[in-house]
Amino acid sequence: MQASGGSRPAPGTLNQLFFDAVSRFNRPDALQVKVDGSYKPISHKEVEARVRRAAAGLARLGAQPGDRVALLSENRPEWAIADFACLTAGLADVPIYPTLPADQIGYILRDSSAIGIFVSTRAQAEKIAELRAQSGPAASLPALRFFISFDQVGELADMSLDQLERTGSADESPAALAAYKQRALAVKPDEVATIIYTSGTTGEPKGVMLSHDNIFSNVMSIKDAIPFDGKDVCLSFLPLSHIFERTGGHYLPFTTGTSIAYAESIDTVPINMGEVKPTVVLSVPRLYEKMYARILETALSGGTMKKKIFFWAKGVADKWADEKLAGRTPGGMLERKYAIAQKLVFSKLKARTGGRLRYFVSGGAPLSPDINKFFYAAGLEILEGYGLTETSPVIAVNTPDAFRIGTVGRPIAGTEVKIAADGEILARGPQIMKGYFNKPEATREAIDADGWFHTGDIGELRDGYLAITDRKKDIIVTAGGKNIAPQPMENKVKTNKYVAQAVMIGDKRKFPVILIVPNFDQLEKWAMRQSPPIIWTARAQLLKMPTIQMKMDKEVLGELAGVAHFEIPKKVGLLEHDFTLERGELTPTQKVKRRVIDKTYKALIDSLYEGS
Repeated sequence: MQASGGSRPAPGTLNQLFFDAVSRFNRPDALQVKVDGSYKPISHKEVEARVRRAAAGLARLGAQPGDRVALLSENRPEWAIADFACLTAGLADVPIYPTLPADQIGYILRDSSAIGIFVSTRAQAEKIAELRAQSGPAASLPALRFFISFDQVGELADMSLDQLERTGSADESPAALAAYKQRALAVKPDEVATIIYTSGTTGEPKGVMLSHDNIFSNVMSIKDAIPFDGKDVCLSFLPLSHIFERTGGHYLPFTTGTSIAYAESIDTVPINMGEVKPTVVLSVPRLYEKMYARILETALSGGTMKKKIFFWAKGVADKWADEKLAGRTPGGMLERKYAIAQKLVFSKLKARTGGRLRYFVSGGAPLSPDINKFFYAAGLEILEGYGLTETSPVIAVNTPDAFRIGTVGRPIAGTEVKIAADGEILARGPQIMKGYFNKPEATREAIDADGWFHTGDIGELRDGYLAITDRKKDIIVTAGGKNIAPQPMENKVKTNKYVAQAVMIGDKRKFPVILIVPNFDQLEKWAMRQSPPIIWTARAQLLKMPTIQMKMDKEVLGELAGVAHFEIPKKVGLLEHDFTLERGELTPTQKVKRRVIDKTYKALIDSLYEGS
């Protein structure tokens, strides 16, 4: 089975995108950053001037077209300026997650032969200083010639970004400005724009080479599929080192005249939403899962009347959503009830997003259809899409005009999708990477002779809409030969108010089990309501109590009613703390590293199979 998104956009470059945007838009708030307690705007003109000076400064440092420059920073305006400076100077930048330890940063710098690096804070500068001080072939950075910091870090860096820009402003004559733009626009669409290193959960990280046109074509296709009006505001908080945020939260808003407001951190997103009142927010499913859990918790912790009103409104909204999703227009009494539900319940939810949100966008991992429908029914549309780093990233996405919950939408313009005999999703189009840096064999394994990229995901096409079943490498094959796709069941379980995280285990085992991180706010309140109240001093002690184990078994397995018998986990293991990025259990986009979980919690997992 095969589906196509239609004709591809004309080839182009990210430099073309940049210059087109600064000439078409003159927003005073092209970028926004919080300084001294309030958001400060940076105009398109200022962005253009700073990018030009930084690019000239890089050239004065000896950077030549085709060289690689690394970028180690949190989301902030300087990230955008450094990125566009590298691109317009003809360089390929190498973004690095700011959460990575020094040894992994060193590997990326050595593998990419980066000649320079931008860093953000003193903490990041100290990592590079540490790497520079190390000796030996495995530790040395022979290609690294310069080190530029965004913040003032003294002697740790060679210079600050301000100094680089001052260096580049030495000649701003009309002839110099014209020559800079001419050189930037001479970059070819098929030249490498960036090398993005994968998380390396199955071996050493691979550098994904994306050309200017890989990303440019993706931006153009999305821009035509999702409407922007030049007045939008996007809140940026997913790591810009990841291609999802970079394409969707950096290049796409810039080319549509959308203001980009940088969140202070992932933890301050709810506060920052209220401050910048975004119209567009990109996130991974974890945010929506947490929002959903918080909404349920608020409703259930209220009085009897508050709970009744919430569940009445939810029931009305579900019926309204069913009509809308079936292509019908709700009318009569249903429409009047829905208006009341909006006023009493859902208007408060919208207010917490800033009150202007036109749509959320979800990517990076599968979103629970139940959670998606809840937000849709509440009047907050989540446009779920799908892609990978190697596809720049978007392969398919739901749009306001072509929206189907339970799918990731139709293929975007210029993209072909087909399902292989074993169920794997294959994609072909202008967004497919040039290959893995210095890894020709891995490239040949990923892209076949006909140009089809093998995604490693399992899925199916439904009337032209793509649905993701699971990750190919995550499919559980039990000792009895039964194939189980864990993600759909994990997503079902995570809709329960007592569950924060869920991971199924069972490959090559007799049966599947499931590890659960409870929502302790809910579980502890339940324990205190018992008669007599359950008393504990530590969460580990609480989780060992038979009453708690029975409660969680009931909640978890109750969500899986109707699932095939062989797919149902036979045991539930409880964990006392959530998964974290610092312990290596999550990727930077909050996806669970299944193999790490399997290894880290081996003792608990083995105990679930004892006596079976």
